[in-house]
Amino acid sequence: MFATTNQDTAIQLLEAVGLAEQPVSEKLQALVNADARYLKDLKINVTNSLGAASLSKKEAYLIGLAVAVNERSTILEASFGKLAVQEGASEKEVAEAISCTSLMSANNVYYRFRHFVNKEFYTATSAGIRMSIMANPVLGKEFFELLSLVISALNGCEMCVTSHEEAVVKHGTEPQRVLDAVRLGAVLRSLIVLL
Repeated sequence: MFATTNQDTAIQLLEAVGLAEQPVSEKLQALVNADARYLKDLKINVTNSLGAASLSKKEAYLIGLAVAVNERSTILEASFGKLAVQEGASEKEVAEAISCTSLMSANNVYYRFRHFVNKEFYTATSAGIRMSIMANPVLGKEFFELLSLVISALNGCEMCVTSHEEAVVKHGTEPQRVLDAVRLGAVLRSLIVLL
């Protein structure tokens, strides 16, 4: 009886992220077979995070896409890209979410280095990394900053997290929206570990 219930939970989890047609991964199947209580927690975490009231479905799926790109999960990248388009995301918005993730990959490494070393030469010298995409984003400044914040949190760059959180707040973003976006990124990363 438990194996059937856990198998259903694993399938529902995959359905929540648009992977209904995918077989259950070996890691997820190990949780099913062991009757792991965490499987139910993960399903609840994913569905609740994707359904956060402060994020539209399109925004949640674009965050999911960015997380999938950042974590190199091609299967989730394709799924969240498709789900975002179904919720009204344009090709340019999808491309910009991907571009934002790429830019944050560079910035997070660079600014983390500057923060760790903390020497005047490095902190006083221009980064020399073009970031024109941030000037007039298709996604809008607030959401672009929110997306940048999520990816920076995943990549562990304190300077970037602080900077993007301040920028999002200046755009009038409520703390709950910030928390919901970052939690979604964290929960999706935990899912990717098992795919």
